[in-house]
Amino acid sequence: MSFLFGSRSNKTFKPKKNIPEGTHQYDLMRHAAATLGSGNLRLAVMLPEGEDLNEWVAVNTVDFFNQINMLYGTITEFCTEESCAVMSAGPKYEYHWADGHTVKKPIKCSAPKYIDYLMTWAQDQLDDETLFPSKIGVPFPKNFLSMAKTILKRLFRVYAHIYHQHFPEVVQLGEEAHLNTSFKHFIFFVQEFSLIERRELAPLQELIEKLTAKEAR
Repeated sequence: MSFLFGSRSNKTFKPKKNIPEGTHQYDLMRHAAATLGSGNLRLAVMLPEGEDLNEWVAVNTVDFFNQINMLYGTITEFCTEESCAVMSAGPKYEYHWADGHTVKKPIKCSAPKYIDYLMTWAQDQLDDETLFPSKIGVPFPKNFLSMAKTILKRLFRVYAHIYHQHFPEVVQLGEEAHLNTSFKHFIFFVQEFSLIERRELAPLQELIEKLTAKEAR
């Protein structure tokens, strides 16, 4: 199913990644949605009793990919080659793209180009059945968690760019509550399973402290 937000179309939009109905991962996704509805995000990110950590991380990584895809989709018209000539998260942080395969040496590029590279790369990983198996009984590879950490670390950069460069437009569109809830959920999840190193979160450290202080353990 192709997924577009509103009527805008942009090559950065990726088809929504759907988890097949009838699979255990689909049941996990429904469990995640139900616990999120309770409003307690700390509780919602915890590994359900008896469940496999890899499957839980896989389901949530797909969900965050879809959320970020949609959130970035709302501000693509403001994120242009001219307005965002470099991929940054404030004056101190600039990101250069490399995926280790097609682009081995990091390249400097505009934010829209970087995010397009990032989302295309992430989607390729999510669609790879050897890395993200959707069939029951197919084991996750040994490097799954380290791969998931790389995906989540890179997805964080899209949040960081949106907050630093496009928050006024997010407010103008009335999307700030949606963005804050999505980001808070993301942070609680990566903190729960130590999936992103603290130094990688530095561009939004103050915001993270503010958002998480209200729900300290």
